[in-house]
Amino acid sequence: MAAADTGSPLNRLSWLRSSHSFLNAIAASPKARWLISNAGQQLVSVPTSNTSAKPAIAQLTTPQVKSVLGPEPWFGQGRDDGRVLTADEVTPSTESARHRGVRVVFLGLLDTLSTLNALPTSDFTDPERAVANLEGIPYFALDIAELEIDTDAFLSQDKDTQTLSWTEPRALLMGLSLDKASLALFNEARSMVDWNQRNKFCPACGSPTYSMWGGWKISCSTLLPWADNTGRKPCVTARGLHNFTHPRTDPVVIMIAIDETGDKILLGRGKKFPGKFYSALAGFTEPGETFEDSVIREMWEESGVKVWDVTYHSTQPWPFPANLMVGFYARADASQPIRLDLDNELMDARWYTRDEVLEVLNHKLGTTFSAADHKRFAAAADGTTSKDVQKPEPIVDEPPFRVPPTTAIAGVLIREWAYKTIQFSQARAHQKGNL
Repeated sequence: MAAADTGSPLNRLSWLRSSHSFLNAIAASPKARWLISNAGQQLVSVPTSNTSAKPAIAQLTTPQVKSVLGPEPWFGQGRDDGRVLTADEVTPSTESARHRGVRVVFLGLLDTLSTLNALPTSDFTDPERAVANLEGIPYFALDIAELEIDTDAFLSQDKDTQTLSWTEPRALLMGLSLDKASLALFNEARSMVDWNQRNKFCPACGSPTYSMWGGWKISCSTLLPWADNTGRKPCVTARGLHNFTHPRTDPVVIMIAIDETGDKILLGRGKKFPGKFYSALAGFTEPGETFEDSVIREMWEESGVKVWDVTYHSTQPWPFPANLMVGFYARADASQPIRLDLDNELMDARWYTRDEVLEVLNHKLGTTFSAADHKRFAAAADGTTSKDVQKPEPIVDEPPFRVPPTTAIAGVLIREWAYKTIQFSQARAHQKGNL
């Protein structure tokens, strides 16, 4: 079982991001679909004909989002409103520039990823004709939080066929069985929109920034050919790649320690997270470390347990905001004392037998989390207190503890060990390494 079935079917068409004629043409295509968020809350929909159906990520058409996009052109904006770049305004700093309006991210094309229908850059001398020949659905994403609009009116559109609402993104990712395409779109959209929102000012000179390359590049406004830079030194971002920051991916190791018999695993309960929730231990990879080094260090810092025989399992994008969870198993001696006083991140850590974990996995509530649970998780992760979250109601027939579902890589690691899907070499089990 791969972690949350994360293989992406998207053709990102990265070689065409610098072409504003391509982006304008594909955004105007009747096939284009848009993923919308509001301060991180994701827009979801259910069919009006079946309001009991599970919510799905809403996919709006271009006419449905035109009111929030601003005047055309949407990409390759010239100095004046409503005008594309003139010949003397075309520079490396204006490629597909969007310096007015909410930032937009081109996610890619959902197609068969066949080399037979992948069009090269040279075919886009006539972008409208080329876009008409593309197979698949082009996708874009944006967040409307910074716009002064009536969100209720925004939700009321197309109400004859679908009911639109906002949902907490962690609940969407962990609570629904998203198909591979929806999962890939959500992961990419969430991380890229967040990255654009966090980089509104140049770190070198403090000037406002603007979006390029369909949301995949950010540039300092002093680099625009019409910028008035009288009396100021050139911004240092004008040198080199003309891109002071690249879209982030922050690697996080997440790991399960298995004892020498293979019949126990170490799980931890974080201080920030409510309830009897136990999971794999995890931590960010630091500069100068391999993934294996990070696993050994994080296990020691969080639990005081030394591990060896670090074995890679799989990865999963976790867009909160831009993490890549890298899953591992490792061996440890269950007789070692557990210490929580090193980095003080865990409230508890303990060894669980296979029978204890199976009891939870087989319980109807063992991997189930309510909407209120997800709000508490989000508030804890953001370091805030969610005022609108009610105290949890007492649970009848409550499991001894709860673990993540298999929509999260921690849940996959736990389940695959519990059901003996993975095997460790007995010959290597006693080759203890040093911290």
